[in-house]
Amino acid sequence: MSVAKLEKDPGKPEKSLTYSIKRKKGRSGGKISVRHKGGGHKRRYREIDFKMDKLDILATVARIERDPNRSANIALLNYADGEKRYSVAVSGVKEGQKILTAEKAPIKNGNRAMLKNIPVGTQVCLVELFPRKGAQLGRSAGSSVTLMSVEGDKAQLKLSSGELRITAGDCFATIGQISNTLHNTVIIGKAGRSRWLGIRPTVRGSAMNPVDHPHGGGEGRQGIGLKHPKTPWGKPALGKKTRKRHKYSNKFILRRRK
Repeated sequence: MSVAKLEKDPGKPEKSLTYSIKRKKGRSGGKISVRHKGGGHKRRYREIDFKMDKLDILATVARIERDPNRSANIALLNYADGEKRYSVAVSGVKEGQKILTAEKAPIKNGNRAMLKNIPVGTQVCLVELFPRKGAQLGRSAGSSVTLMSVEGDKAQLKLSSGELRITAGDCFATIGQISNTLHNTVIIGKAGRSRWLGIRPTVRGSAMNPVDHPHGGGEGRQGIGLKHPKTPWGKPALGKKTRKRHKYSNKFILRRRK
């Protein structure tokens, strides 16, 4: 098989790390709770290692694959002890590269270290919010988090939304930016491709009758006519803050997102 063929088609995913999954299609108890979901191409779920808890064991990147379940690419890692795991791929990491997870891992793209041992100003991803809980921040295509400061046992992070957040210095983070940075520039191109992705057609509320939607009715092209945009069930649709006022993690947020 030629090198060009390998670059285009990495082959089937690692069988031991995949399983079938039934998607809910936007329904809860059989009723539609999220509109415009349904159909879509059949997929197998790739089991992704977000904890990355194999410390001080070198891993080799066997190949980079596309994952239909997420925006980022994934990397198949072969550990020195013989175990295989999938991980979210970091931009710039190539096949055959060695990566390491350790408290004081070398500062190199793909390596994983504790925040307190990473230089201030470094771009990181797959960041833990609580020690040993697994990556929770910076997991989608092209995303990254900037390490702003480390003081004592606390680290200050700046998210891509502009939010400033505090987390423990003992939390692990991966050096670099998540792969597939051009994901948001992809043009769907045709209606059929949306259907392959499990996205069903959307009808504007203003094109409906009053019985079907709060925006419906009127002669010709009518505006919304209400104070605030609403869902078909009358719930606020835009600008409504949904975060709980007294959420436990409020104390970790220094500055809200823009």
